Amino acid sequence: MEHQNRPVFIISAPSGSGKTTMVKQLLERFDCFGFSVSATTRNPRGQEKDGIDYHFLAQEEFERLIKEDAFLEWEEVYPGRFYGTLKSEVDRICQMGRFPIFDVDVIGGLNIKRQFGDRACAIFIQAPSLEVLGQRLRGRGTDNEEAIIERISKAVEEIEYADQFDHVIINDVLEKSAAKLISIVDQKISSFQSQC
Repeated sequence: MEHQNRPVFIISAPSGSGKTTMVKQLLERFDCFGFSVSATTRNPRGQEKDGIDYHFLAQEEFERLIKEDAFLEWEEVYPGRFYGTLKSEVDRICQMGRFPIFDVDVIGGLNIKRQFGDRACAIFIQAPSLEVLGQRLRGRGTDNEEAIIERISKAVEEIEYADQFDHVIINDVLEKSAAKLISIVDQKISSFQSQC
């Protein structure tokens, strides 16, 4: 696959840490990226649109694609809720001459990092505390309390993987954290281009 030779950027975080907001800022700031739309079996939240925010798939279709080896990586993040990165998404972005950028869960991010090796820049976004994470999840108004508790419990596990990423950003003040992310990405893009 041609995308194995291209640099990729991976942004991972526990749910509610602000990674999607920060990825949107990167996409506004840099025109060299193509956003890899992840596939999921969960239902859309809020204003999410199929094919733009996620590829929303029935579980049967997701499982068929697993059997067809259509995923670069996939995981059952929560019981009965699958997430994955389609190889076709990465190929689409690379054919446009852009760098893939992934907004993925923590294990998915590490799986992509392993496949791309030193061509990957993997960044972990973390809320300043579990208390703040809980406040952010409740502030969304998209999940019930049971789902929020499940997400916080998952975050405790995911934070253990932070040191396996190339960079860790504590997202306390969004503007400051986004500026740090932009600086890291800017330096990495320059580094990758100098190697070409």
